[in-house]
Amino acid sequence: MNITTEDVSISVGNDVMPAYIARPESNQSLPAVIVWMEIFGVNSHIQDVTERVAQEGYVACAPNFFHRVAPDLNLDYNEAGMNAGIEHMMKLTADNMIADQKATIAYLTGRGDVTDKIGAMGFCIGGHMTYLTACENDIAAAASFYGGGIAAPEGPGGAPSTISRTGKINCPILCLFGGLDAHIPVEHTSAVHTALKEHKRDGEVVIYDEADHGFFCDQRESFHADSAADAWTRTKNLFSENLR
Repeated sequence: MNITTEDVSISVGNDVMPAYIARPESNQSLPAVIVWMEIFGVNSHIQDVTERVAQEGYVACAPNFFHRVAPDLNLDYNEAGMNAGIEHMMKLTADNMIADQKATIAYLTGRGDVTDKIGAMGFCIGGHMTYLTACENDIAAAASFYGGGIAAPEGPGGAPSTISRTGKINCPILCLFGGLDAHIPVEHTSAVHTALKEHKRDGEVVIYDEADHGFFCDQRESFHADSAADAWTRTKNLFSENLR
């Protein structure tokens, strides 16, 4: 499928959030999928994922939700990139993250080429962002890849914990973790599973025993092809069943 891409600006109050858009070459109105980035920004990997989503028949949108501190963020997968990304991540607040979510959804619904079905997916801090999006917005489906800090005692910026918001989720949510991921302890993945079950949410937690953090990214040493392929199939099925 041929796709087109563009760089756009999304208004968030008095701020401007850059975003990368990919969509099929057609005049059809299509469902949309938000692709929330890792701490490395809307780099070549996130752009590639956004384009892969578009090739499945969606308007895909990857916003830079670090825009308040790093509007041109595009980091490499190395120690310097990791350190810079973590520094920016520590400045996030849940209120600003939610504002960025709502602005992105408003932008997509206002485009004219998007239906009323919007999904979200994301990686690392973007996986956390995806879970929070499902808690705080009316979306159709969510796929959170190795979302760190979801079960931490506090949310970003000292807000109430993100896991404490689980009862507000009203869409199917898929949470994908690596069993070797030292960044996300098993206590956290178990807590996510328990919270979804206790609140009777339509959620699934999948643990890939041989995968580490970042297993979906083919630019990282931790890339695990089998786990990535299975996660991609599950995500495509999730969106196909709930956004079409």
